[in-house]
Amino acid sequence: MLRELLPIALWREDAEGRIVEWSLAAQDLLGHRPEHVLGVPASPLLVPDANRELAERLTRRVQAGETMVGTLPVRHRDGHTVPMEMWIVPAADPTGRPGAMLIAVETSEVLRMRENLAAMESLFTQSPIGLALLGPDLRFLRVNDALARMNGVTAAEHVGRRLTEVVPGVNAVALEHLMRQVLATREPVVDARRVGRTPADPDRDHIWSCSYAPLIDRGARPGTGAFPGTAPSDGPLDGSADPAAGRSGGRPLGIIASLVDITESQEAHIEVERARHRFALLAEAGARIGTTLDLRQTAEEVVRFLVPQLCDSADVQMLEAVLEPDDPAASSRGVLRRIAAVFPEPVPPSPLLGPGQTFQLPAGSAYERLVLDGRPTFLGDADIPVLFPGKAAESLRDYLSTRFGSARTVPLVARGQVLGAVTVTRLRTREPFDDQDAVLIDEVVARAALNIDNARLYTTQRAAALALQRSLTNSELPAVTGLELTGRYLPASAHDVGGDWFDVIALPGGRTGLVIGDVMGHGIHAAAVMGQLRTAVRTLARHDIPPAEMLRSLDAVVADLGEDTMATCLYAVHSPATESWTIARAGHLPPAVVTPGGEVSFLRSPPGTPLGTGAHAFGTEELLLPPGGLLVLYTDGLIEARDRDLDEGMRQLGLALGRADGPLEEVCDGVLARLLVGPAQDDVALVLARTTA
Repeated sequence: MLRELLPIALWREDAEGRIVEWSLAAQDLLGHRPEHVLGVPASPLLVPDANRELAERLTRRVQAGETMVGTLPVRHRDGHTVPMEMWIVPAADPTGRPGAMLIAVETSEVLRMRENLAAMESLFTQSPIGLALLGPDLRFLRVNDALARMNGVTAAEHVGRRLTEVVPGVNAVALEHLMRQVLATREPVVDARRVGRTPADPDRDHIWSCSYAPLIDRGARPGTGAFPGTAPSDGPLDGSADPAAGRSGGRPLGIIASLVDITESQEAHIEVERARHRFALLAEAGARIGTTLDLRQTAEEVVRFLVPQLCDSADVQMLEAVLEPDDPAASSRGVLRRIAAVFPEPVPPSPLLGPGQTFQLPAGSAYERLVLDGRPTFLGDADIPVLFPGKAAESLRDYLSTRFGSARTVPLVARGQVLGAVTVTRLRTREPFDDQDAVLIDEVVARAALNIDNARLYTTQRAAALALQRSLTNSELPAVTGLELTGRYLPASAHDVGGDWFDVIALPGGRTGLVIGDVMGHGIHAAAVMGQLRTAVRTLARHDIPPAEMLRSLDAVVADLGEDTMATCLYAVHSPATESWTIARAGHLPPAVVTPGGEVSFLRSPPGTPLGTGAHAFGTEELLLPPGGLLVLYTDGLIEARDRDLDEGMRQLGLALGRADGPLEEVCDGVLARLLVGPAQDDVALVLARTTA
């Protein structure tokens, strides 16, 4: 084995100092073929000139029976010297006279072997990495202390045994198959995973990263170190391996294995991946929950997101006292209403789990503690059925207790107030909720609570604004002298209210006042301003205030409401006795006029300044309109859109009024149909007044 790892040159000299035998290793190390050196004096050929005298003394001592050991330079065929570790021993020559046998190893190879052995020894004694040498039969030849500690088996107990015998609690069979593959292919394997439990830690799974590399005999070709006759003398001179010995050269001597315990790093990696997954789900929840300000749709988005990604069923329950704060009947503590729910198929055998159902929190139950404390709670088997007492719910209790194996209820808390709760469950066929699931579900519900509360507040405010708007706008136009009237108010959105309005007021002397206006903005503030303006107009109209004076008074009203409040307004007074209109505008769009003959025009007088600016620049225009004529008042939502400016809108309105001789309701519908092709982008107010005899 040593000569396979360390090339050893051998040659013999006779009593006359001539070379009589020459090994192939000597040929490889010193460059001389046997046929070129046999019978040649060794000293002139191999000994440098400066060492001749020393060589002669050593030869005499060896022939006298001594064995000499030392480091000597030997001359290579090309002239350079090769430092070699020499063993010179007495040996009889072919004639029986005293000769010598010389055994030589290149000094650098000896040093390299010493270094390799020292490095190997250092690795096995000091490395924190588990190391092992295994023979071709995959039995341990040597293991270091680190591997012994990993396996919980002493190093001595490893030797002579296979991996399946030492640590059967890991995937040893698969690893031995992998090691056989390494021996067969001569290719190393890096980072194979070994998973399982060892005597070192029998109660916990560990993960090891294992690497296997073949130990290959890369020594000289067959016969190296022998004398001529044991191998062809015309083989390679550079010591290269025989190509027939395998794809990597040489024969496999065994395997060296290295192992690193990566359990903690893998657990950290798993935690990082879980965190990434959690952040991704939270980002997805932010995109999918709260897309509108509709309370029930937001609740539906919550349950549709949770199922089936995180659970098998989910429902959103809200306190009646939160949903109906002004209803005395809803103020009872602990009454919940289910507003959204998703359950697995087949559907539950009871309508009690459907949206819209209400139930009372049982006293002392987990649900009651949830509402009182506002803390998430894991529910046990006994907690779910208790919500449905009574004989009628017996089948439902059986359904819940037999199908669901894990449940959690998370309170909906927003702005310090408990709004209700979200209950999620998993079937018995699925892994129960763990702490990581609980953290993720709690975060999703916490974010959803804000969306639900925003929708709730918006719904409450919108309901108040709509109630205010309905109370302040006309539900029916009055019958007045000399005019046929119709009007429309169309909000831009079912979820919002604006400040557009119109009104018809009977004045003394059979006259009629028409007012139309548009308060900037939307919401309850715009509706409140509109209500104040409408009330002010009606109050001032009783005093028969002229149109321009009316607008100046309204300007003062708006100015008192704050700097951020502005509105446009048009006030027109019709006198049937004179068949005339007196019209004043405060920044409002010009009315359309249709003569009895069908000619359409728009008033061209200055529009005046909006209410709230304090400019008081309100002009008055007189318009004569005989019976059959039509005056059309409107707000900018009718004619202005993203793809249409005011001029184009007024042109379209003029075309729509080109045939205004039909019934007034049909004319009004025709105008709306032509100008509002798509969904309205702003509130629309429209009033048509046709003069009569």
